[in-house]
Amino acid sequence: MTVNKTIIITGGFGSLGRAAAQTALEQGYGVVLVDRAEQLLGADFSDSPQVLICGGVDICDFAQAQSVVAKAQAQFGEVSALLNIAGGFHWANFDSDELDTWDRLYQMNVKTAVTASKAVLPVFLQHQRGSIVCVSAGAAVKGEAGIAAYAASKAGVSRFVESLAAELKDKGVRVNAVAPSIIDTQPNREAMPDADFSRWVSPAALAKVMLFLASDEASAVTGSILPVTGRV
Repeated sequence: MTVNKTIIITGGFGSLGRAAAQTALEQGYGVVLVDRAEQLLGADFSDSPQVLICGGVDICDFAQAQSVVAKAQAQFGEVSALLNIAGGFHWANFDSDELDTWDRLYQMNVKTAVTASKAVLPVFLQHQRGSIVCVSAGAAVKGEAGIAAYAASKAGVSRFVESLAAELKDKGVRVNAVAPSIIDTQPNREAMPDADFSRWVSPAALAKVMLFLASDEASAVTGSILPVTGRV
């Protein structure tokens, strides 16, 4: 199947990934959903001919990331954009946490974005166009107690985005990131049951911002770390 534009979404089986897929479909994209989980559950679009499901993928493995890009091209043609949504969060006081946490969050938040971007970049450079949108965090600007490893990894995402954008700005490839506060997901609600959820950023709202950055409407925007904070 050939579509006019194709988007790859890592972390595609999670709340934000599914919201991004829904928004992308509404905008006419062919959508490639990539996730480490084996199966996509509870999504109405999973049988759509405009959606390619790639489960059981370790996106930190460069060969697996390249395979996803090849499958996307075979299914839909040229890849237009990459949303690096794969990632994770961990809260723990530094004095009681394990050092392995730092490696794990680096892998989840930084290396996933770096590897997926490295895999898709030759396609973008060949066509002299393409867009990469990553997920940083408000914590990348100012850390708080209990999130040292998370804040450091998201700061790494921001600096990666800024550096890659500068490298590619004359080659037709744009690189940006969103920096949300708290995303309104079920795990976050369970972790903070007394919070006012209406103040948080919904996955659907964040997805629309990411799709805007990926689109031609944001053709003048690269190297940005765009805060998406709701009312937090």
